[in-house]
This record gives sequence, structure tokens and C-alpha cells, in this order.
Amino acid sequence: MTARNKIAVGRVAAAVVLASACNVAAQQPSPNLPARPVPPAQVRAPSQKDEPQSTTATFADWIVQCEMRNGEPHEICDMAQVTQVQGKNIPFSRVAIAHPEKDQPVRLIVQVPVNVSFQINVRIQTADSDPGFAAPFSTCIPSGCFAQFDLKEDVLKKLRAAAGVGKLSFADSAGHYVTIPMSFRGFDQAFDALVKK
Repeated sequence: MTARNKIAVGRVAAAVVLASACNVAAQQPSPNLPARPVPPAQVRAPSQKDEPQSTTATFADWIVQCEMRNGEPHEICDMAQVTQVQGKNIPFSRVAIAHPEKDQPVRLIVQVPVNVSFQINVRIQTADSDPGFAAPFSTCIPSGCFAQFDLKEDVLKKLRAAAGVGKLSFADSAGHYVTIPMSFRGFDQAFDALVKK
């Protein structure tokens, strides 16, 4: 994994640090978890003097964010979508794509709460009729569990063409399936903006 990808994975982890209350709530997710994409305006973290300089741009249900960190020669950018459980103002999942590196595959990273099954892959579908694509969980840390997808050209083309709401699914440690809506509104425009960075 390159230094930029490590930073991107770190940003994914830092962006959705799930509080203790979230971890308790996530211990028993129901198979039909009522979750929804968070409006981008609600995702922005409060700015502090010591934080890196950052910019954001909203494309429907996706946010492109760039940070300039001290000692880095260029901005670190990604595009992301966060979901939260209805009725609770805490993040539940985050899907992010780091800025593609030259001659490297486009990488999509999914973060969900801990208490997942490593026996069942994470699956992303653009619609109910789409068989989708899957990847295993690669690691868990206190703030969540992560799966990484290398998006081949045909899969990326399918995601860019999608315009509605699909789904992200995985299983908890008891083997119960958890399904989260995943919006593709603005995905194509956000990806275009990301690759231009």
C-alpha cells in the first residue's frame, strides 16, 4: 500500500470515529436496518485551528474533500458518502474513493461498525437486479471494519452510469444480513471532480 493510500485509509477511519454509543447501538444491527445517506451539509466536521486546510464540494449525495497537510507536497483528496441510522445523529457507514494514483486501480473503501462476519463478503449493488460486486473485510480497528474494492474499468463504468439508490450489504457476527441504502446520485460528477484534482 502506498503512502497516499495509507493516508486515505487513515482519513476514512478518522472521518467516521464511531462513539461509544454508536458501538453499543451497532452491536445488534437488525437485518433491515433503517439507514439513509446523510445530507452532505451534515457531514462536515467543525473546523479547528490545528486541523489541515480543507475544501469540500458537494455533488448530490457525494462529497469531494481535499486536505493540504503540513509536509505534504500536494492535496490528499477523496470522494465519500456517509449513512446514519434513522432517528440517530451518528454515522453508521462510510464509502469512500481515494484520488486514483497513476497506473494504480481505483480503490473504493467501505467502513462499517465492528461486530461483522469475516465469513461473508461485503457486497455493493447499483439496483436490486444488479448482482453487484463483493470483497472481504480486510481489517478492523476500534472505529470500524474495512473492506477494500479495486474497481476495474467495467465496474467503475457501471457505478458511473448508475443514478438511483442501490445497496451495501454485509453480515454481522451472528450471520444476520445488514443492508444499507447506497445512493449513486452525483457519483459520476464527483468522480470526474476527484480525478481532476
